[in-house]
Amino acid sequence: MAPDPFPARTSAATPAATLRGDQLEALTQGAVDVISRADLARKLARGTPLRVKLGIDPTASDIHLGFAVVLRKLRQFQDWGHTAVLILGDFTAQVGDPSQKSVTRPRLSKQEVDRHAASYVDQITCILEPTRLEVRRNSEWLGALGVEGILELTGRATVAQMLERNDFAKRYREGTPISITEFLYPLFQGLDSVEVRADVELGGTDQLFNLHVGRDLQVQAGQEAQVVLTTPLLPGLSGGVKMSKSLGNFVGVAEPAREQFGKLMSIPDDLLSTYLQYTTAWDQATIDQTVGALAAGELHPNAAKRLLARTVCDLYHGAGAGAAAEAEFDRVFKAKERPAEVAEFALDPAQLDAEGRIRLSRVLAVSGLASSGREAQRKIGEGAVRIDDEVVAADDSYAPGDLDGRVLALGRRKWARISWSEANSS
Repeated sequence: MAPDPFPARTSAATPAATLRGDQLEALTQGAVDVISRADLARKLARGTPLRVKLGIDPTASDIHLGFAVVLRKLRQFQDWGHTAVLILGDFTAQVGDPSQKSVTRPRLSKQEVDRHAASYVDQITCILEPTRLEVRRNSEWLGALGVEGILELTGRATVAQMLERNDFAKRYREGTPISITEFLYPLFQGLDSVEVRADVELGGTDQLFNLHVGRDLQVQAGQEAQVVLTTPLLPGLSGGVKMSKSLGNFVGVAEPAREQFGKLMSIPDDLLSTYLQYTTAWDQATIDQTVGALAAGELHPNAAKRLLARTVCDLYHGAGAGAAAEAEFDRVFKAKERPAEVAEFALDPAQLDAEGRIRLSRVLAVSGLASSGREAQRKIGEGAVRIDDEVVAADDSYAPGDLDGRVLALGRRKWARISWSEANSS
């Protein structure tokens, strides 16, 4: 486990008013929206722990560095003595968050959501402090609403209010379908705030509309409106759009250190300052010093990427993980050698064609080296695929025994040793 990046910030010798001022500055630092700062100051002045809500829909199995940005802000609240209330949106994940979506998102099954949710808590607690963490599933209350409850909830908002959302308004203007189910999502998320009596809700900037709905529903329920605090969206590895599992432009917090290191070494130079700011968990003085050195030309971009990658690896895998991943990276990318450890993939008879053979593109896809057969074919055409360090020129068909024990590589970061047992075919 990596050392705690958030040391205690309170002292018995510090006056309470000073602590509240320091706390307000620390908790709002790096935030994009704070609605409102005066309300947050007033709530902090009470001197009692706040309930700070963050929702996450288990729509994929990996938590990535983009979501870690808001998780670290939640950890800051914990370190000032507040309670983190993490909502696992096992109900809302089946609805689908329409935020920044240009089309209706496919609904997930309950089984898919439960499988993803099971892996989330372990990943989240590498950032959050478990003793100050309350984890709730919103199926507790949303699953019990029934038709009557849903009708009552929908009566609290209008279609005009929903169309104030930029993504809904854009789709409406363009004639792109918007399902009634999507209109329900902000109301469901807002009801979460009512149910857990949130004092503060965190989210990325793409969640601003949903967080406002929570404020409205709380006031209608006779509660004090939650403070809304948003954090920036981390760009994906190639820049432009935000980091996303579905786009494949992410670094997972639970990925092996060598994968994290290799991915971070691939980011464009113009993303370095942003990544140093939001993925390292450094204090602001260290961030400013490093970014300043980079801007002044005192720190080379390649050296900055290595520093960034080592830091992230150490953060999620413990001290020394970054140095080991860096050595492995140099072995593979500079010395052009194989990784010290190559995962094994066993071919299954069900993957063979009617003649008992298998195309190389299919091997790449079923082994997970490529995301699809189409991507695999493209990579073969680009000369990016090798078998035992020999570049493959065509998408040939192989007898499985001819691949047994051979090492298949896509680029310099994805490797698999293929295995096949004749016993499998019997």
